[in-house]
Amino acid sequence: MKERKEVLNYALTFPDTYLDTPFHDPNWVLVRIRKNKRAFAWTYEREGKIWVNVKVDPEWRDFWRAAYASVLPGYHQNKTHWNSIILDGSIPDDVVKRMIAESYDLLV
Repeated sequence: MKERKEVLNYALTFPDTYLDTPFHDPNWVLVRIRKNKRAFAWTYEREGKIWVNVKVDPEWRDFWRAAYASVLPGYHQNKTHWNSIILDGSIPDDVVKRMIAESYDLLV
């Protein structure tokens, strides 16, 4: 995955989800859960790449960060509970999808 569209399309396959731009800034597009309005995938462009922030179980947080150089502590979010994924193509699509799915599961 390298494009925002790919992340958004995948995240919207989860039940009762919708797109939101709460900051009135088209650079920030979130996917939220309709029932509790929590965002589980935050997409934005930074440093010429698309990034996605995902909620992470603290038990897995350091694993993902150690396994992939493109997984960093959550940009503009709590570093204990959020990771930022740089969509530079270095992480297999199925792994990015797994992290998004885990974020959804944590917030449902």
